[in-house]
Amino acid sequence: MSRPDPPHRTRSTTLPARVLRRLRRAAALGTVAATLGTVALVGAEVLAARTRRYAKPSLGLALRTSIGPPAAPPLRLTLLGDAVALGVGVDTVEETIGGQLAALLAGDAPAPPDRTGGGRLVELASVAVSGSRSADLPTQVARALVGTRPDVAVILIGAGDATGLRRPAEAGSFLGSAVRRLRDAGVEVVVGTCPDLAACRAFAPPLRQLAGWHGRRIARAQAAAAHSAGADVVDLAAEAGPVFRADAGALCFDGFHPSADGYRIWAHALYPAVAAAAVPLSPPR
Repeated sequence: MSRPDPPHRTRSTTLPARVLRRLRRAAALGTVAATLGTVALVGAEVLAARTRRYAKPSLGLALRTSIGPPAAPPLRLTLLGDAVALGVGVDTVEETIGGQLAALLAGDAPAPPDRTGGGRLVELASVAVSGSRSADLPTQVARALVGTRPDVAVILIGAGDATGLRRPAEAGSFLGSAVRRLRDAGVEVVVGTCPDLAACRAFAPPLRQLAGWHGRRIARAQAAAAHSAGADVVDLAAEAGPVFRADAGALCFDGFHPSADGYRIWAHALYPAVAAAAVPLSPPR
């Protein structure tokens, strides 16, 4: 009698428990190593960004000038905020964002009935301070309201809050308080939110992307707070960010502050809101 064939056995494809433990340990170590490597890279990039040579204010801490033909009454425009509201990165008042906004406003008024030639006089002032964050706005508002009250205030702030890793809610709260104080004083307010920091060539990737991400968080908090307090809001990242990303010439030599061309882009982005705020103050047609 023949013996029955032994049952066919298949080799298990399940990995032994010890092999699985080793694979999990290797994956965990790889993740830790990658994380540490990224942290080290970002740390090195932060150090490089801090030691980089940046443009310095060259127009003084306060800016006051008049642009356009004489008119009665003039339009008083005051800028508050950080380095960009002061015009860091350019050498003349005409190249600053305030100067370019004033030029646009000066040329948009029709001629009054008693004289030929259009335009109006814009009295431009800036109480901005380079390096400011939203927490510095109370002092600037107090300076802006000393003496003759401005008709329109433009606030440009947020980059310092983003690079300083300030909480968005905190930045929004300070901005909202500043807007309310100005509105209570009868001042029309336009806010330009945190610009697109992912366009800054002063930062190398991935720091550039991290700065852009936090800048967007700051901008959203700013927009909500400023709207609630009664300001018109312009999203500078959305309006001008694509141009800054595509054109290195929109930034000055330091890759962080705008050039004259960059300020022109921002001025045109802000102009519709600023012109609308100035409509009740325009000379009669």
